Amino acid sequence: MTEQDNVRTDETVRLVPLGGMGEIGKNMTVWECDDDAIVVDTGLAFPEDEMLGVDIVIPDIEYLISIRDKVSAIVLTHGHEDHIGALPYVMQEMTVPVYGPGLAMGLAKQKLEEVGLRLPMGSKRVRPGDVVTTDRFEVEFFRVNHSIADAMGLAVRTPVGLMVHSGDFKFDHTPIDGQVTDFATLARLGSEGVRCLICDSTNAEKRGYTGSERLVGERLRDIFRAAEARILFTTFASNVPRMQQVIDVSDRYGRKVCIVGRSMENSFEVSLDMGYLDVPDGIMIDTEEMKRYEPHEVTLMITGSQGEPMSALTRMSLEQDRRLNIWPGDTVIIAANPVPGNEKLVYRTVDNLSRLGATVIYGADYGVHVSGHASREELKLLMNLTRPDSAIPIHGEYRHMKAFHDLARSIGQPEDGIFLIDNGEVVEFTRNAAYRTDPIPASGVLVDGLGVGDVGNVVLSDRERLSQDGIIIVVVSIDGDTGTILSGPEILSRGFVYVRESEDLLNEARERVASYLKPAASRGVTDRGKLKKRIRDSLGSYIYERLHRRPMILPIIMDV
Repeated sequence: MTEQDNVRTDETVRLVPLGGMGEIGKNMTVWECDDDAIVVDTGLAFPEDEMLGVDIVIPDIEYLISIRDKVSAIVLTHGHEDHIGALPYVMQEMTVPVYGPGLAMGLAKQKLEEVGLRLPMGSKRVRPGDVVTTDRFEVEFFRVNHSIADAMGLAVRTPVGLMVHSGDFKFDHTPIDGQVTDFATLARLGSEGVRCLICDSTNAEKRGYTGSERLVGERLRDIFRAAEARILFTTFASNVPRMQQVIDVSDRYGRKVCIVGRSMENSFEVSLDMGYLDVPDGIMIDTEEMKRYEPHEVTLMITGSQGEPMSALTRMSLEQDRRLNIWPGDTVIIAANPVPGNEKLVYRTVDNLSRLGATVIYGADYGVHVSGHASREELKLLMNLTRPDSAIPIHGEYRHMKAFHDLARSIGQPEDGIFLIDNGEVVEFTRNAAYRTDPIPASGVLVDGLGVGDVGNVVLSDRERLSQDGIIIVVVSIDGDTGTILSGPEILSRGFVYVRESEDLLNEARERVASYLKPAASRGVTDRGKLKKRIRDSLGSYIYERLHRRPMILPIIMDV
């Protein structure tokens, strides 16, 4: 991008957030200028409690598809699922080069291969200081600290000025890999003049500074030194620095390490292959080899930090794993805070582990987890280093974004220079102004198995109703010409009542349906839609009168 490119005063840069605003997860933002566009991150979110049966939630990419001829690059800030998890769904719709730090690219490559896709031609691993240039954008990568190796922030030079994207970050002065945040680059960018800071707001409510990852290592040494049997350690599978600490402390105290759980195994393999892990020779064993060692000689790194129903730790806590059991005296370390919505699952797993005789170490009080996100004093420091004209908080629920807003105001940021926006709310930048413009649709898309977007509010409402009051199926055969009942009605119940104990109720329900169908036949009513509606209405009112329940009623009318 040359100086001549920047002399036009009518150019506009649009920031279109498709996810990550007012929520934790599915981070994705489109940056547009003229006939060029880049996408920053392509993340997923995990379903909330009321999203029954849903596996994941991804951003609505209809807008992205509508401008796909303009999209010249996808830029990844780091390798967490909430930043790369939706990439396979995007790649099914467009072929665009992907640029990102090494670990993110390794994990993205693996995710794409699982669904039969590959990284497009031109995709490239980037390092701090590297620059990716498109027609209207120039993206410079700089190092930040986070709870995954190789996390990056972005300095995006545009025709209307420099914009800085913090990525997910904190200022860790003693990181495990020794790579601190690039303060010099942040100061240089501030001197250059920052048009807008797009900033992580996750911990904007928390006072002070976020603790160093190295503090976790110190606490782990205390736990490992005291443990007399097996240690089962679980954290986010992508937390490579913490995996390294577990390997190091296990080696120090003469323990072998066994990895259990697919996501943990995948992350370990990618990290090892790409040089992000330093593993001593002979320390890694598999589940069969564990039998040769005493309990105090074994550490398991295991999936299940969020109480996921199919994870290895959860299955062990329920005694459903054929290979592995929880033994009395085991020490289980849960080195992660529950993602909002997962609290019940995590605490249920803790209860089950405790019942089986394990000592469970979890929560902030034990010091086995520190956040990967900046607290208030770090956010102030970033704001003062970059001195932006305007700011947009991202990566937070609304209360986090509002806390960032208030923090920015407290250090002198003008009110009209802070944009609290939701997904789909577009902010446009010119040389001399920044303003909101017409929003676009940007609700989440629900993924259930292989179905993408075919589960909506109606289906979720039906699932909720089924889970609460069950279903009644009414089957009746009638004469197609006269409407006369030939057999039935038969009533089947699932999740409503136990048939043997409610035989009288169901018999009365049959009589209620028959009492409507017989007169209808005598009047010559054969319209299937009307008959089904009357069955639902009459049976539904009867059930509510008797039990104050509203089961789903499914009439099946067969013509003979």
